[in-house]
Amino acid sequence: MRLCRSGPRGHERPCLIDASGQRRDASAFAADWDGSFLAHGGLDRLRRLDPATLPPVDTGVRWGSPVARPGKIVAIGLNYRDHAAETKARIPSEPVVFMKASTALCGPYDDIRLPRGSQHTDWECELGIVIGSTVRDLDSAEQAGEAIAGWVLAHDVSERHWQKERGGQWDKGKSFDTFCPLGPWLLTRDELPDPRSLPLHTEVDGVAKQRGSTADMIFDPFVIVHYLSQCMTLEAGDVICTGTPAGVGMGRTPPEYLRAGQVVELSAGPLGAQRSRVIA
Repeated sequence: MRLCRSGPRGHERPCLIDASGQRRDASAFAADWDGSFLAHGGLDRLRRLDPATLPPVDTGVRWGSPVARPGKIVAIGLNYRDHAAETKARIPSEPVVFMKASTALCGPYDDIRLPRGSQHTDWECELGIVIGSTVRDLDSAEQAGEAIAGWVLAHDVSERHWQKERGGQWDKGKSFDTFCPLGPWLLTRDELPDPRSLPLHTEVDGVAKQRGSTADMIFDPFVIVHYLSQCMTLEAGDVICTGTPAGVGMGRTPPEYLRAGQVVELSAGPLGAQRSRVIA
């Protein structure tokens, strides 16, 4: 199943995407695609629903984040060897963990707003994990699959000056409003049991920047969920961004960063594509 949300910011309705690609309004079936829905068997009930029986959504209606109000957005840094190399960082022996504020969340076609005075805002195309049940202290990576509701395309937008040069943790450079476009849809795990060979592509103004694959991860998605469950409780609706391949602006020679007026496009095979305009 492909789950999405449609409508003005703060007033999105839960939707399903049918076999033809048409969005269908599922608000008569569920209040929203959120942690409560996932935690209480919502996906199992949803599989018995025929999307074609639901009213269509007009093509001009805004796409929102496919996940509503995640309790937390956890992110993994330096999770591709080529990306670690381009940033001149050591290959980590354990996942590098940081957080993104949930207020950074936005839709897959929303504008990315540059922070005031920013000259170092960067792109990062990533596989996102959506947690489907509350878990802690998992015994193995094999167990992690049962905790995963599905997968989503995530953009870990990063302001490098705030991330690297303002002291403290990375979270500051990762948490500005609009710095986590998500979607366009959540693809449930039964549709894609193993996402470890997904293409990850980024273009800026039509020019290719990232051409990677999740096959090159240092820590795969199941290892990441197992690892995080050792140091925090993962709750239904939580989102995990799993790292980005090489090709980010910071790693280019000379470095390249986003400017107002540019357009950033991301894609990840069956997880769909995003298109965001950069604004001041």
